[in-house]
Amino acid sequence: MDETSQKIIDATMALIRDKGYVATTTKDIARKAGVNECTLFRKFKNKKDIVLNGVAQEKWRGNVTPEIFQNVTWDLEHDLEMFMSIYMEKMTPDFVNLSIGLRAPQLYDETASLIMKVPQSFLSALIDYFHKMEERGKLPHLDFECLALTFFSATFGYTFLRASFDDKLTVVKQNDFIKSSVKTFCRGISQL
Repeated sequence: MDETSQKIIDATMALIRDKGYVATTTKDIARKAGVNECTLFRKFKNKKDIVLNGVAQEKWRGNVTPEIFQNVTWDLEHDLEMFMSIYMEKMTPDFVNLSIGLRAPQLYDETASLIMKVPQSFLSALIDYFHKMEERGKLPHLDFECLALTFFSATFGYTFLRASFDDKLTVVKQNDFIKSSVKTFCRGISQL
């Protein structure tokens, strides 16, 4: 990828993160990238082509893979705090807002599978962890997919709300939220 093409991709992805896909024009992209609009169309077919090249790049996707959750201690509370913390560290407000922008109907067929990689990675790592905890005798046999979805919903919900409203919705700090929700979640599992 040449430097000019990369500038165009970076400008496009930043604008979509900040304004959304529909509101981002090729004029905006050219201005932000420091190129003229003709250069943009020499490098890419159209705005959608730029975006699809952008989402193919690691730097424009949340780097959440099952491997990043491998540092487990087999202590449920500690490990769930680690899962939640890693997700929140990787899914910055910029990535959350970009993923919202990539959900535009004009793009969704092509971007949905890439957007879903993050939650799929989190869920598969957590389900696998729950199964291994059961094998070690540390969890009873439960509906691990349902538990993982419940835990992910809390994780995603806090991350999304923070990205959307910063501290205007709640003053609960991230670390306090993690500790409290994990403790509540573990207490709930122990009652099953």
